[in-house]
Amino acid sequence: MKRVFLSFDYNDVQQARGLKLLNKNPDYDLEFYDESLDIAIDSDDANYVKRKIAEKIARSSVTVCLIGENTYKSKWVCWELSKTDEAGNKIIAMALKGINSVILPKIIKEKKLPFYAWEPEKLKNLIGT
Repeated sequence: MKRVFLSFDYNDVQQARGLKLLNKNPDYDLEFYDESLDIAIDSDDANYVKRKIAEKIARSSVTVCLIGENTYKSKWVCWELSKTDEAGNKIIAMALKGINSVILPKIIKEKKLPFYAWEPEKLKNLIGT
């Protein structure tokens, strides 16, 4: 079973929850990890939260970054993608359903990673389930 870390802007949490339903689909042999964070990055709890997220990223082999209109502004998403890159894990950047045009997070642009339109079957193939 592939362990997949989901990185997304907190404002997109409802759509991310919808994606997690794929792990109930027998065609997808996945286990999704995500942290729905509403703690400010500069809060007193940030180091604890980062440590817990880093543990989940380390236990994953791929991070799917679900990209909405404001994902590029999220300090958490940028940090999660940097941690994923440091761990040597694969990053998949896919638009949320209904998103056609976005500004990509910095690391995705810097590494010239492909950006995909929303397509669950394509995501399945990219993850390699």
